[in-house]
Amino acid sequence: MTDTLNRSHPVDTAPAPALDPADGARAYDLDREFVFHSWSAQGALKPFVVAGASGCEVWNYDGERFLDFSSQLVNTNIGHSHPKVVAAIQHQAAELATVAPSHASLARGEAAKRIVEKAGPGFAKVFFTNGGADAIENAIRMARLTTHRHKVISTYRSYHGNTGAAIASTGDWRRIPNEYAFGHVHVFGPFLYRSEFHSETPEQECARALKSLERTIQAEGADTIAAILLESVPGTAGVLTPPVGYLEGVRELCDRYGIVWIADEVMAGFGRTGEWFAWQGADINPSRATPDLIAFAKGVNSGYVPAGGVVISPSIAAAFDERVFPGGLTYSGHPLAMASIVAALDAMTEEGIVENARMIGEQHLGPGLRALAEKHPMIGEVRGMGVFWALDLVTDRESRTPVGADVIGRLKAELMARHVLPFAADNRIHVVPPCIVTPAEVERALVAYDEAFTAVAAG
Repeated sequence: MTDTLNRSHPVDTAPAPALDPADGARAYDLDREFVFHSWSAQGALKPFVVAGASGCEVWNYDGERFLDFSSQLVNTNIGHSHPKVVAAIQHQAAELATVAPSHASLARGEAAKRIVEKAGPGFAKVFFTNGGADAIENAIRMARLTTHRHKVISTYRSYHGNTGAAIASTGDWRRIPNEYAFGHVHVFGPFLYRSEFHSETPEQECARALKSLERTIQAEGADTIAAILLESVPGTAGVLTPPVGYLEGVRELCDRYGIVWIADEVMAGFGRTGEWFAWQGADINPSRATPDLIAFAKGVNSGYVPAGGVVISPSIAAAFDERVFPGGLTYSGHPLAMASIVAALDAMTEEGIVENARMIGEQHLGPGLRALAEKHPMIGEVRGMGVFWALDLVTDRESRTPVGADVIGRLKAELMARHVLPFAADNRIHVVPPCIVTPAEVERALVAYDEAFTAVAAG
């Protein structure tokens, strides 16, 4: 299929402005002297300097253009520099650049209305935050305050953000040096390729993961569990699409034990899986089991201005009609962020961007990545949907032993040499372009991945 987007801007033909390599050198030097980077040992850093971007491409000060198949941090769903979003931010800055969250503003109301409409039946209001981590914080707070319980169950294969309760809810290594929040319990979720339950089929994995979750609820004391917090499709942990029946089973357990289901859609939401929200997808949730709270950020406005929030069910929203909600942020519903959300969601709707992401996954990325796996034994499994994919890399397919950091480093270098900006996590290469990516751009990237795997395998 050819490009089906109703585009309002060029994707890979926008000329870069006049660039001075000296500015690139200065940007690098200033960064290394004054900037403290996240999740990094500072002395070994050699950051890539980005001068500008448009559509699915970024470029450096030497004028070299790179396909952005990282979407930065899997958030530029609408692509870079979309003119409608840029114009909306500019207009809002001239009209009302900031306002206290206690006041009402048109942009905030319009943004909330659109988000509730995309979430669909079962949701009433939106509490806005500055990003995904504080969306998780406030979703947990709402669950605790409305259930009068304190524990939160989440999975070991997860990432929920780098603030108190969010990082304690996280399952990966980043939780361990940051466990200062109380009341967090972890379980293993379903992941057939590396099953913790000795499963041989998706049905077994689903049933056994749900049984393990229920036993944990019972062992911890059901009347102490406020929330089950799940990424609808765990992203940083490896794009772990849940088996059919799992989300439905979580909903049933929450109903049985009076627990709030929080869907973390920070990475998976707003087109990434080919749906507005990943939990809405028929491939993973055909019965459309619905969470009580949705945490979002990233793709809601593609990160043009920091923004996030919680979509709230009517019953939880009503719990604070007569009771003060003890939470707030100076920049909650910031006008520039709200204007960018309105423009981004309108553009995504009008230009068929979510539908494009689905088509790209079904007809181009999925088949192309599976063809790569047939050719390269290092690729143990291909997982994903929409523009949300991961290649699980192994030393051999029999043992499924993850490749080491040296292999991932070499792959990243080979991809950069072929002008593809990659996203790597642990033993995986995540293939996560913007939702506006075209079949031609996918084909360019697949050639680069093929050549990179060939080069690394050859030593």
